[in-house]
Order: sequence, then structure tokens, then C-alpha cells
Amino acid sequence: MQTIQLAQGSGGEATNKLINEVFLKHLDSAFLSKGEDAGVFEARGNMALSTDSFVITPLFFAGGDIGKLSVCGSSNDVAMMGAKPRFMSFGFIIEEGLALSELEAVIKSIATELQKTSIQILSADTKVVQKGGVDKLFINTTALGEIQLSNISSKHLQNGDVIILSAPIGSHGATIFMAREEIGIEGDLKSDCAQLYPMLEPIFKKQLCIHALRDATRGGLSAVLNEWARDSDKMIEINEQALMIENEVQGVCEILGLEAYMLANEGVCVIAAPESSAKEICALLQSHPLGAKASIIGRVIKNSTQVRPNARVVLQTQWGGKRFMEYPQGEILPRIC
Repeated sequence: MQTIQLAQGSGGEATNKLINEVFLKHLDSAFLSKGEDAGVFEARGNMALSTDSFVITPLFFAGGDIGKLSVCGSSNDVAMMGAKPRFMSFGFIIEEGLALSELEAVIKSIATELQKTSIQILSADTKVVQKGGVDKLFINTTALGEIQLSNISSKHLQNGDVIILSAPIGSHGATIFMAREEIGIEGDLKSDCAQLYPMLEPIFKKQLCIHALRDATRGGLSAVLNEWARDSDKMIEINEQALMIENEVQGVCEILGLEAYMLANEGVCVIAAPESSAKEICALLQSHPLGAKASIIGRVIKNSTQVRPNARVVLQTQWGGKRFMEYPQGEILPRIC
């Protein structure tokens, strides 16, 4: 079995051979730099840029792998600012001894995902480090997108805004838990890893009013809502019965004593919008496979008491009581993305 060697990160013949036989073999059509140190492009209008790093373990999991995740995660970050993902750069840090077949599988996955939304690569870099320098493979990405819908911010929540959830929560986090812990739950649970721009594009094109938009990754739904409440100094009330949780995810949560709304997602977004546009937004989300189960789960409310601070998230339970949906504390599951 062929494996990655330190010489392949030296910048010499071995490096060029690796680039040509693995990276360019699958990604050449997406590259703009064509052997130069940087890609050159003409910017049109306002742009959004995001940089991220992916260190997930295991590299391959039900529903995806680190390659697919690196494209989806980074492109989703700019889509959450109302932008169409256009360009990406990649930095690969590879551990000596990684099976060449595993690296090629990751690169093929990246190529497949890029093709889905016609994202082009501006630049890329590869480094090989000695065994133990990293854990198999780390990927750093930068995504650049062209703004389609402006003025989206976590600071823009208004009293009366409706909170919309695009899909069931927790499947990515639960899938990674199962892969690591070998939990014996029967079912078809897999990560929700997906690019969200195709689902959101009709909303952007119609210029429907969105005050805030976020993908619920690390920290899950709870992290998003608490950040919004804090940044806008608003109180958000969520109907617990409206939260969509698959049976397999709920099973993992019960075994491990977790809350599904704190688990990571990689293909779920949350929207805060005026009630006047909420019905149309939900309909457009539901017209796409990723948003087929989109629904309203709560709203931004006016604080009726001076005892509680504004910047909190309140969970209305199925028994009629209320409790705070707390901000996640610590790292529930490290290296989730």
C-alpha cells in the first residue's frame, strides 16, 4: 500500500508528482491559478470571505468525509452572509504515512462537491509533516462569495421576528459520536453535511427580508440562538415541541445524556425574519430537498419582566413550563469539523 512520504512535502519532484497525480488529476478544471502562486479574478460588487480549518476525526463518516466537509463548511459560511460561494483556496497538511488511497478519496470528494455549485479554486498549498505532527490530515480553506442579499447580521434581530429552522437538528454530531464510540443504534443515521446556498438561492433572488442567518455548526442550535440574543440584546422564545429531532439522534442523546440542540450540524441553518416574510421563506425552503421539513420554531419576544435580562433564550417545554436554553459550556465533542 502506497503512503505519503515526507519527501512529497519538500517542494521538489516528489511534491510535483503528488500534485499532478492526485490533486490536479481531480481538481485541475477548478483551478484559476494554473501553477502560479495566486489566482487572479475580477471582483464584481460586494464580496464575503471566510477562512476555516477542518480537523475532524474520523476522516470518513456516514454522509461525508473531511473533503466534502471542507467545501460545505466553508461555502456555507459565506452563504450565511447572503453570498453566492464563488471561489475557494485550500491548504492541506498531511501526516507522513497517510495512505495515498485515503488522500485521493478525500480529493475526489472535494472535486465532486465543488462541481455541484461551480466553485473554482483560486489557490492551494500542500505540506507533509512527520508522523505525529498532525493526525492524518488537516485542511484549511478560504471561501469567497458574491453578496446577493445584503444587511444580514446577528445584531439585526427585531421584536416579533420569527425563528425558522431549515431541517432536523443534531445528525452530524450524533453521527460522529456513533463513529467514535461504536454505539449500537440501528437506523440510517448519517451526517447532514451539505452546501446550503442552492436551498437559499431563491430567497436571496426574491430579496426577501432576512435579519439574521446562521448555520448551526459547533454548539448547535443553542449556540446560534444565544449568540443572536446576546448580539441583539433580545429575548428569544423557542417552542420545544417544534424542534425537529430524528429518532436515532434522540437515541444517541438519551444514551449520552446530551441535548440535541447542542449537537453540531453541517447542513442546517436558522433564520430570523419578520413575520410578514416568514410564510414565503418557509415555502421556498420546503421546495428544496434540504429544507423539506423547514418550520417555524419560535420568535423574538419583548421582555415582560425586569428580573430577567433581555439577552437570553427561553425554551417553552412540552409540559407548559419554561426554562433557559443555555449556551453550550466547554467542548462537548472535540474535532467535530
